[in-house]
Amino acid sequence: MRRHRTAAAVLLAVGALLTGALTTTTAQAAQPPAHTVTTTDQQRAAAFWTADRMRSATPLDLQVTPGAALQQVPRSSRTTTVAPTAFPQPGGPWTGGGAVVKTSGRVFFTFQGRTASCSGNAVTSQNASTVITAGHCVKYQGAWHTDWVFVPGYDNGSAPYGRWAATKTLTTPQWEASEDINYDVGAAVVAPLNGQKLTAVTGAQGIQFNGGYNKPMYAFGFPAASPYDGSKLIHCAGNSSKDFLFSQDHSLACNMTGGSSGGPWFTGFNEATGTGLQVSVNSFGYTFLPNRMFGPYFGNDAKALYDRAQAS
Repeated sequence: MRRHRTAAAVLLAVGALLTGALTTTTAQAAQPPAHTVTTTDQQRAAAFWTADRMRSATPLDLQVTPGAALQQVPRSSRTTTVAPTAFPQPGGPWTGGGAVVKTSGRVFFTFQGRTASCSGNAVTSQNASTVITAGHCVKYQGAWHTDWVFVPGYDNGSAPYGRWAATKTLTTPQWEASEDINYDVGAAVVAPLNGQKLTAVTGAQGIQFNGGYNKPMYAFGFPAASPYDGSKLIHCAGNSSKDFLFSQDHSLACNMTGGSSGGPWFTGFNEATGTGLQVSVNSFGYTFLPNRMFGPYFGNDAKALYDRAQAS
């Protein structure tokens, strides 16, 4: 999860953000950019991510050198463990079981020569091989990440459902062009493993576009920055709202930290079955609004990204 430094710093980009948002919602979505991974690199990635490397991977957020509009924000050392039926829930381990424990997982990759992590989720798709994550979890600072794998159901260094190497990673045109936070959405198509496709093994969550704002949401991820350590699936739940400051994103009270980026947000989530419709991903926060998560609105551009990924 990324954090904007100050209101003043963000204001410099507000005009561009909002102008871009208005333009892309009225025009046809542009072709999403993609990065194809060679078979050799796929094999290398799957072998590269040993249990020790997965445990030691640092959340992407903690590796990025702070820029003009970003900085890391320390979080409280307090953790909260409550039953998943508590609503709202600002952040705690998911103990409810269901499909989400298999469809969600950690994402691992190499960024600027260092091992890094995010989160992701397997969704229904034509190719049965599509993972949705954040844009900065596939490409950042002008470069596509390498050694990219998805580990569904990650459990403290264990990969109970395998390590799934990406054959292709994709993002939105707006994220590629200017890292527009409103379009911080990414996707990956993963190769079959042991003769099976991803969602045949993990199951899949539904996905929804242009679903509106201000509704009950559940967010999931594998935060790895203090007070979390990346070993457990964490969730937040509550009534979401639209960002009233500088973006067109969803907003949710949540104390998940770095490493949770790319984890799914669901509407219509059923605690008994662990299923819902994915409508966003963990993306960023403002330093002056601690313990609040923001996620991009899945509109036409997110749909174009999903359509290209599932057709790959």
